[in-house]
Amino acid sequence: MTERILTLINNRYATSEIDCGEFANMKVNGMKFSIRAFKAAGLGHVSIMRATAMLGLMKMDTLIINPTELDLPLYSYDRIFAMGNDTLITELYATTVGEFSDEKMLEVLASEKYSALTERDPGEHWYDSIKLRPSISKKGKKAQTELINSLTEQHFEAYFASNSAPVTDIEAKQEKARVYVNGLIEKGGPSTDVFKKAIGEAKTRTIFETILFGTK
Repeated sequence: MTERILTLINNRYATSEIDCGEFANMKVNGMKFSIRAFKAAGLGHVSIMRATAMLGLMKMDTLIINPTELDLPLYSYDRIFAMGNDTLITELYATTVGEFSDEKMLEVLASEKYSALTERDPGEHWYDSIKLRPSISKKGKKAQTELINSLTEQHFEAYFASNSAPVTDIEAKQEKARVYVNGLIEKGGPSTDVFKKAIGEAKTRTIFETILFGTK
């Protein structure tokens, strides 16, 4: 699904791939990671991270958009396949410098079409205060993968259909994203905790700031 989202981005913006160097392929705590990053002209920074573990029985795909040039919220998509379950976690964070209209995204989430998907308790986290209403936390079975794909795509299309304008103060926009990324590193997050324990805070900061989120 990450490739499908990337295609939707490519249909709107000219993208160029960024060299991820030593971080393109990594093995951390028995998990294999592959990372790609892109510059999308007129949008901002895009990254894709794939992880596999347990001989391929667990797979996780992540796609992040830090829209430095378009005044949309920071977008983070995670998809986890394990033990016959298909889990979708899409989170949006308040990094806009102007107003953001979330009605179109909320309409997608309210659709009866997706009522069969189980709500997943995301737990409590330090970043809940800046997480926006159209965020998703749902779990389905393998047989519901196409339904989850449909929700992902419709929700993503609504993200781009939301009212937004070109960013006039890129530094102010980036600073809001930096606060979130710095919080992940210093206060914790599911992925940052794994990386920090295995490779230390300095390398984790480099991966998150320069490759995954493009805040530096």
